[in-house]
Amino acid sequence: MKIFLLLLLVLNLIAEEDYSLRIAAGTVTASTLGEVVFGDVKAHEYNFTVVGLDGGYLLTDKLFDSPVDLYLRGGISQFDDSAYTRNDKVYEATLYVKLFYNLDFLSNRVRFGLGDGVSYTSDILSVEYLEDPEANKSYFLNYIDLSIDFDLGKLVHYKPMHGAYIGWALKHRSGVFGLINGVTKGGSNYNTIYLEKNF
Repeated sequence: MKIFLLLLLVLNLIAEEDYSLRIAAGTVTASTLGEVVFGDVKAHEYNFTVVGLDGGYLLTDKLFDSPVDLYLRGGISQFDDSAYTRNDKVYEATLYVKLFYNLDFLSNRVRFGLGDGVSYTSDILSVEYLEDPEANKSYFLNYIDLSIDFDLGKLVHYKPMHGAYIGWALKHRSGVFGLINGVTKGGSNYNTIYLEKNF
């Protein structure tokens, strides 16, 4: 937690409204990516959890004169993953590009986010092993970040909190049907709740 607060302070000192910081926590789901997108979220038999910190840099706002912002983002996560891995904790680093579609209505802003990039973990996640123990596994996989959030400051009418968002995000790792390291099965999906602040 001290590291999170230190990073928040550093970003606040150097920022020029071009940075974002997200703190998230969540649990694994047994649902596929498609099932989660359509609202069919199933509990997993194991209660694996994740906490993470993501930072972003705004590459451009109003991409091609549209209500879309483009960010370059990176993150670190810690998975509580003690069922089938060699370690109780597994760590992940991500690097991805993320688009936010901004929808302004009722004096608030709702953002729909889609990110795509890469993920590297310190060990194979237990949930990825359990999906098919015989299938190829990889530390390095494709990463997708789906999210929806709204401006908390505008909701409570408190101007210093404008640009602070609360929302839901899906952390997805997969081999894209075998395109990455021959991984056809063994991906993972984690539902998270997060707070994000633009600086």
